[in-house]
Amino acid sequence: MEIPRHWRLKKQRYGLVGEVCPHCDHKIFPPRDVCPNCGDEAKDLFAFSGKGEVYSYTTIYEAPAGYETQAPYTVALVKLEEGPMVTAQLTDVDNSEVQIGMPVEMVTRKMRNDGDERGLIVYGYKFRPYRYMPNQA
Repeated sequence: MEIPRHWRLKKQRYGLVGEVCPHCDHKIFPPRDVCPNCGDEAKDLFAFSGKGEVYSYTTIYEAPAGYETQAPYTVALVKLEEGPMVTAQLTDVDNSEVQIGMPVEMVTRKMRNDGDERGLIVYGYKFRPYRYMPNQA
């Protein structure tokens, strides 16, 4: 990934920032500038809570180039509390414990290195099991 693109996607990858349509209040991720619900312009930034649940999932055994050392790993379709669905790798969970409906929360983790060991380290969002603690807000 070239460095300018990395910086352009920083809010989206590290903060789960999308957009909200000012016309119909539809939450959009990833940002599109045009609301898929009503078709009007949507450029207002919206920070998602990062909480959601596993809608569907699959385990990858034969990983694509650059991800071979992570296999096997589980990728899930996560339905965010605010509505949109995102695809992300699950972390901090045994692949056999993943279930549809499992509560998850977004965390920032290393995705890969671009190039050799001196290349750009690419971070992004993944999801881990969310266990509500009474003292959490």
